[in-house]
Amino acid sequence: MDLRRRLLGWLGLLLGGLLAMALSVQLWSLHDDIENEIAASSRLVELLLAADAGAPDLAERLAEARLRHLHIGLDDRPAPAADGGLPGWLGLAGESAPARQLRIGERTLSIAANPHSEIEERLGDTVRLMIILLFYSGATLLAAWWATDRALRPVRELEAGLQRLAGGDDDPALPDFALREFRRVAGAIDRLAASLGEANAARKALARQLISLQEDERRALARELHDEMGQTLAALNATAAHLERHAPRLTADALAECGADLRRDIRTIGEQLRALLKSLRPHGLNADSLPALLRELVDHWRARATGIDFAIEMPAALPGLDETAALTLYRVVQEALTNVVRHSRASRCSVRIVAVDGEIRAEIVDDGEGLKQAAPTRHGGLLGMAERLEMAGGRLAVATPEGGGLRLTAQLPGQQGGNVQQGEN
Repeated sequence: MDLRRRLLGWLGLLLGGLLAMALSVQLWSLHDDIENEIAASSRLVELLLAADAGAPDLAERLAEARLRHLHIGLDDRPAPAADGGLPGWLGLAGESAPARQLRIGERTLSIAANPHSEIEERLGDTVRLMIILLFYSGATLLAAWWATDRALRPVRELEAGLQRLAGGDDDPALPDFALREFRRVAGAIDRLAASLGEANAARKALARQLISLQEDERRALARELHDEMGQTLAALNATAAHLERHAPRLTADALAECGADLRRDIRTIGEQLRALLKSLRPHGLNADSLPALLRELVDHWRARATGIDFAIEMPAALPGLDETAALTLYRVVQEALTNVVRHSRASRCSVRIVAVDGEIRAEIVDDGEGLKQAAPTRHGGLLGMAERLEMAGGRLAVATPEGGGLRLTAQLPGQQGGNVQQGEN
């Protein structure tokens, strides 16, 4: 049952009870009025018969008769006027008929209308009805309060479940609600909890991956410094030591040769240092230098003999990008190519950069194995790329092209709109 039907049912029961009670009061009043009317009519007939018979106690009978709607006076005691003492708000003053004289035998009866009895009857009925209405109104308010409290009790359960989620619990621990509306809300909260759980798990996995990547970069940096720059520095040290020991005996040609060796080793260290810095962060990255840096990145993987045929297609110039957007696009392409080499088992990979309607779009497509999940949830590198793009105002789309493989589409807002002519591959 839903909340609307339950509330309508309770309201219908209350209204039905009110109608039944009002009908009972009216029936009881009708029954009482009929009995009183019959009794008053019987007493009036008896009084008329007693007056015709000349009963000596007629005055006492008239005093005790309790007739309805009539005043009867005897001989020298006339009946009061019909409008005497009537409330002005009834609007009846001056409209009633005067008292009538009726001669029965030797007695004279003065008969006049008595509206006070009817007023008393109506007021009595009204008072009874108002009492019932007041009683029923109070009962209705209490019933409405109880029904509302009972109907909204699941809201407190939902609030407690949301507070548990806000406190870090993975399960809101909601009961099985009887009303359909609350079941739907509880289902939405359960789905939200599942999504939050997946997001938290992905965040933790990303944090672990970032720590692992940081350690990998540190190990790679230490290896580069030790294997390449360390050897070059050792060669410089050996040349410097040779000069220190044999400088007095060396000829000019030998000194020149040592100087050439020193220059060569220093130049080698500079090249190694520039390469290392470029791998850590490309220098001067912006819209103008981004095409050349992306081509260098693709050429780097071509030269690694990975068995993958790399191709790149991009404009000769890109719309204006700030350093953050340019670095984001570069890192996304870098991460995508690294994933292709490590995980895809592809034979071909193409990178396509286009500028359309003020957006920069980068498509990285391979013919490898694709993602293992039928409906992939972003983890690891995909999650990192998606979050990096979102921080720069962009978005990431993942799809499986015809024939298999994987297509990653990264979109970033540019500073200028319009299409740009495509450059060479």
